[in-house]
Amino acid sequence: MNLPEVNVSPENLYRMSSATIPFRLLTTAIKLKIFNHLSEPKSAGQVAEAISGHPRNTAFFLNGLVACDLLTKKSSVYCNTPISQTFLVEGTPTSLGQGFLHRAVMSERQLADLSKLILEGPPSHAPGHGVLSEEEWAGRATWMANHERAGIAQQMSRMVADLPEFPSFQKMIDLGGGPGMFGIAMVKRHPFMKGVIFDRKTVVNVAQGFIQEYGMESRMEVLAGDYNCDPIGEGYDLVWASETLNFAQHNMDAVMAKIYDALNPKGVFINLSEGLTDEGTRPRVWAIHMVVSAMSNPMTPFEQGVIADAMLKRGFRSVRSRTLSTEWGPMDMDIARK
Repeated sequence: MNLPEVNVSPENLYRMSSATIPFRLLTTAIKLKIFNHLSEPKSAGQVAEAISGHPRNTAFFLNGLVACDLLTKKSSVYCNTPISQTFLVEGTPTSLGQGFLHRAVMSERQLADLSKLILEGPPSHAPGHGVLSEEEWAGRATWMANHERAGIAQQMSRMVADLPEFPSFQKMIDLGGGPGMFGIAMVKRHPFMKGVIFDRKTVVNVAQGFIQEYGMESRMEVLAGDYNCDPIGEGYDLVWASETLNFAQHNMDAVMAKIYDALNPKGVFINLSEGLTDEGTRPRVWAIHMVVSAMSNPMTPFEQGVIADAMLKRGFRSVRSRTLSTEWGPMDMDIARK
């Protein structure tokens, strides 16, 4: 009997089988506050002592973090890499640890139900899969601020500042703005424009704190409500929406009309969101990240072009679309002009 002839490699399957391990190493290190102890070089023994850990197993664990490029190791001494020092040490404006821990909890909940979701369909309600309490919404906004100001808010504010209309803008709204980092960053780049952060009551209470943190009280305000059914104000030269219109999928025409009417003549509406291509299978990061969430909730990821079509349908005189490279993954930016 001959061995089977194999013309394709199973390498990708083996990679998939171990893909969860690096993320578990990351979240465990965050829980144990490993990175807090390694801003300066330390031995495994010193780290073990600091966390009250088992010396031998702590060393193995630290080696795993080195293999994930989260630590360096030289002469048996460990230290944070630049990415860990910037994003994984607690107490900094760009610390992403709490957000990653939240993502881990949500992923474990969702993946535990995966077979059931496939066989039985979505539940009538999905606690923990998108139906958040007001306290959870506020908590999410708090840690989400660091994910926004860790680079993407700066990137998007630079792009908005490059618009030819930007110097003439006087008033903007960050729609569904969460902690408001996008709006704050855009207003700070302008000499006199004022801004509004619009979101649910518990969330804008969090945003108000960040407005104060950045000394923007004279130029930024908050407005609480649900943009699906509540007024969003008027007289805006810029409406910015980031990763929020998924909540309006059942009501897109009405929300798009509300945005259009809230803009001044020649005003600009910019939406940033995922944009699936290749029959919903690309970009890879979004197709994988949102698959279980889409099975659990009525909200689904946007396919590329859906937002732009809705803008044109409402009557915006022009729409320009582009796919951007961001640290969150490839994202679609649609710019509509009234």
